[in-house]
Amino acid sequence: MTAQDSATRPSRIAVTAPANTGAGPAQHGPAQHGSRRAGTVMAALGVTAFSLTFPSTAWGLEGIGPWSFVALRCVLSAVIAGGALLALRVPLPARRHWAGLAVVAAGVVIGFPLLTTLALQTSTTAHAAVVVGLLPLTTAVFSVLRTGARPSRGFWAAALAGAAAVIAFTVQQSGGALSTADLYLFASLLICAAGYTEGGRLAREMPGWQVIGWALILCLPLAVAGAAVALQYEPFQLTGHSTAGLLYAAIGSQFLGLVVWYRGMAAIGVPKASQLQLAQPLLTLVWSVFLLGEHLTPAAPLTAAAVLVCIGVTQRARG
Repeated sequence: MTAQDSATRPSRIAVTAPANTGAGPAQHGPAQHGSRRAGTVMAALGVTAFSLTFPSTAWGLEGIGPWSFVALRCVLSAVIAGGALLALRVPLPARRHWAGLAVVAAGVVIGFPLLTTLALQTSTTAHAAVVVGLLPLTTAVFSVLRTGARPSRGFWAAALAGAAAVIAFTVQQSGGALSTADLYLFASLLICAAGYTEGGRLAREMPGWQVIGWALILCLPLAVAGAAVALQYEPFQLTGHSTAGLLYAAIGSQFLGLVVWYRGMAAIGVPKASQLQLAQPLLTLVWSVFLLGEHLTPAAPLTAAAVLVCIGVTQRARG
């Protein structure tokens, strides 16, 4: 990916992606179809990377305190991103992009990781995964409010059906009672949706990896200060699990996953890309069984089937 200043020259994404930031561009011909397909693949790779975030966080919490884990995760990601930006001599973003980058930083780099990590102290990864399964719907709503996108009625019907399936699964798992962990998770949905929406918009004007890279750089001073304080009061023990969890959360989820995710959103539009995340809780359920030994209820396969149908419908609905 060519590193260049979006203020002076259009990025490669800006050439291939449409100017509209809505539910999907009006594209025609095999080249545009291939671009949409590549965007879908990249967004799906991002979802796959994100699906391992909760299990890796659970591993990290086995030896590292929650505030320390989030701060160190951010520091490691920012160092990697900063190294890439320096090595490629990427100019600073245009002034008009900094407000959007701050939203990405607050929602995706700090807010969502912190709130979900706090939730995972008392919640299983399986339960957290199905609650966060509401993220596609909240992201689509934020996209409409922020960009003026107008997805079709079929799109919204399928999105709401998928959300209803996730809510039903969550209620069945929790017995109808919301815990403090659930409140953390619901708050994380709102701020993450805002960060995803703004990041998807910015990824149409600058390469997706630069969006998350600069957002991480913005958070580096706060993350370093937070780590210095948290490590004095929280446990810190590097075991095999805690080390692997921290490294994956920092590199695989917070950096590489967001790189392909934002590029995918730029190619196919925020609302449609967000619906691919309906598969994320189901993937996380699988990882929770194989990596953490958690047990699933019989409702999981039924929810999986319903959500996969909704994904198929939303990807075919025309915005």
